[in-house]
Amino acid sequence: MPIKIPESLPAKKTLMNEGVMVMSDSDADRQDIRPLKIGLLNLMPQKIQTETQFARLIGATPLQIEFSLINVSSYKGRNTSEQHMDSFYRPFTSLKEEKFDGLIITGAPIEHLDFNEVKYWNELIEIFEWTKTNVFSTLAVCWGAMAMLKYFHGIEKYKLPEKAFGCFRHNNLRPSSPYLRGFSDDFIVPVSRWTEIRSEDVVTNDNLDLLITSQEVGPCLVSEKKTKNLYIFNHLEYDSLTLKNEYDRDVSENISTSIPKNYFPYDDTNKTPENRWRSHAHLLYGNWINEIYQDTPYDISSIGKP
Repeated sequence: MPIKIPESLPAKKTLMNEGVMVMSDSDADRQDIRPLKIGLLNLMPQKIQTETQFARLIGATPLQIEFSLINVSSYKGRNTSEQHMDSFYRPFTSLKEEKFDGLIITGAPIEHLDFNEVKYWNELIEIFEWTKTNVFSTLAVCWGAMAMLKYFHGIEKYKLPEKAFGCFRHNNLRPSSPYLRGFSDDFIVPVSRWTEIRSEDVVTNDNLDLLITSQEVGPCLVSEKKTKNLYIFNHLEYDSLTLKNEYDRDVSENISTSIPKNYFPYDDTNKTPENRWRSHAHLLYGNWINEIYQDTPYDISSIGKP
């Protein structure tokens, strides 16, 4: 089954060219099934790039997905046109009464700030609380994962002496986890962050389970034992050239940055990087969607009820 997205969303053409199945509202209405309702709270400045990356993974699953784009109401970014935001995004304040089978909360390039210094922190707290009653499963990414982990479990983020940047080998600690079905024991994950969560803070928390980690860059994927919530601190959703684009941006802005590790062939920035994480990206998001499908109520209004 395909993903249902607006007809004129820029991501649609990209996804169709890649072979991802997309459908219109009229096509979806002819199918007598309840689609899974998945929201994307997009906190990244480059909205179109980010929504395309996640839609690509969500749309590759064999289920009909209704994909909703969400933005915070208390902060307006400057990198995406107002026309795009008005056409395709809904502010959180407009959907507080709605229920979602799944919600993805993205990262944001604000790691240098304390959480309470973030302009939309109070609204994000409200969203975290809202997920407890209105979302069946939440998947938080990078800074979004650190923020949610801090709010629900009191786990701190720590500044790194230098940016963790590149493609790093990771280890599958829980092959029996339904989220890691089909995962290799050892695999590559892109990483791009200035902060970290420490393993000892996770493994000593009785409510959390560390699923994936790296000897070089620490925890990658954490699940909650009593809910369907996931926290991923790295970037399986990245395109092949995302790290290159970040590196080129930093160089052009005279920001001191190292070449992403294990990314460019022979560390030659003129050579095209290979994508060595795509299959595991599809596995993780496909497994997440499947876990939602298996357990979410058919009557979506009953989500959050005892």
